[in-house]
Amino acid sequence: MSTPRTAKLIIDGKTTELPILSGTQGAGAIDIRALAAKTGMFAYDSGFLSTASCESKITYVGGENGVLLYRGYPIEQLAEQCSFLEVAYLLKHGELPNASQKAEFEETITRLTMLHEQIVRFYQGFRRDAHPMAVMVGVVGALSAFYGQAADTANPEHRTTRFNRLVAKMPTIVALAHKYSVGEPFMYPRYDLGYTANFLHMMFGNPCETYEPNPVIVRALDTIFLLHADHEQNASTSTMRIAGSSGANPYACVSAAIACFWGPAHGGANEVCLNMLEEIGDVSRIPEYVRRAKDKNDSFTLKGFGHRIVNSVDPRTTVMRELCARVLRERGMANDRLFALAQELERVVREDDYFIEHRLFPNVYYYSGIVQKAIGIPPAMFPCIVALGHTVGWMVQWEEMITDAEQKISRPRQLYVGHARRDVP
Repeated sequence: MSTPRTAKLIIDGKTTELPILSGTQGAGAIDIRALAAKTGMFAYDSGFLSTASCESKITYVGGENGVLLYRGYPIEQLAEQCSFLEVAYLLKHGELPNASQKAEFEETITRLTMLHEQIVRFYQGFRRDAHPMAVMVGVVGALSAFYGQAADTANPEHRTTRFNRLVAKMPTIVALAHKYSVGEPFMYPRYDLGYTANFLHMMFGNPCETYEPNPVIVRALDTIFLLHADHEQNASTSTMRIAGSSGANPYACVSAAIACFWGPAHGGANEVCLNMLEEIGDVSRIPEYVRRAKDKNDSFTLKGFGHRIVNSVDPRTTVMRELCARVLRERGMANDRLFALAQELERVVREDDYFIEHRLFPNVYYYSGIVQKAIGIPPAMFPCIVALGHTVGWMVQWEEMITDAEQKISRPRQLYVGHARRDVP
């Protein structure tokens, strides 16, 4: 039996030993839960740069070597061989479904896609120019008023029902947010269509004709959902866990996660990347913008390059680039100006010593805006599309958190730097 590893912390000559925890893959962690009791001090880690907030069996990101695993399966293999709903089942249940499990799960999701008619009327309360993400925050949060008042969090069947319901209804919620923003009639889901084909029908169909989803577009968008299903403890997932730690309704917690995801540094990054490419405009201007990105006195940065924890080539970027090329060919846009510009900028950056040294590689959002635009999705809807896929991860992370025997309400400490105690004059 191996001797437990410990780390020694020396403060003012006094040594404190703290346990070292090991995971299946990746770096270990120093267990500092007893730090305050043993030393009278807290750890300070603004932005959680070096702090693990939980144990998880769901997703692993190997940032140094470009690895992303869902329940142990490489993302590139899942993207090639599986559908989004198969991956949703995998994340929820821990294993990929067999044929009968897949059929049953798909049927369950299909039959839950319809929204309560009072929720549909809820859209009328928003201004027509409201951002679709603002609409999503409100509508998803409102689900807690329609479902789950008597649900038992400790009951696994109730948790599964909540998961299935939200995964099923999110495409309808997103599509109706789009329809409302453009003033078109709402399209109800069709039970004869698959998950992503149904979403495209609700997004782009109209009551005057039958919409037939393009199989190439369906597969591409389905893969986009899959690529964004989960990514460890990012800001929105952490928001979900923090909100859920209080015992709040999970639909309200997902609403909080969506609000966090809305930020331009998170789910809004793909639109920011697209705007940057439009600003550069032409491949002839790439050297100018690369020089600016390396100039410390210039505020310009290359959007879509680099990631907080991914310091290598993100495997999702490769898949997204291939999706982009496939969709553009299908749309008759193989020579698309922005795609050519993006590829050339990526080539230049990958060969530049400055970016290699700083480990700035294109992330998953770099090509995402181009492919969504080619599909016909407006930029304001970009974060909604990614949030739709991320719903699976948020709900699975919530369940893992809520069923963890060591789970406590989240309560970070702070380093107080305000006034010392003083009396009111």
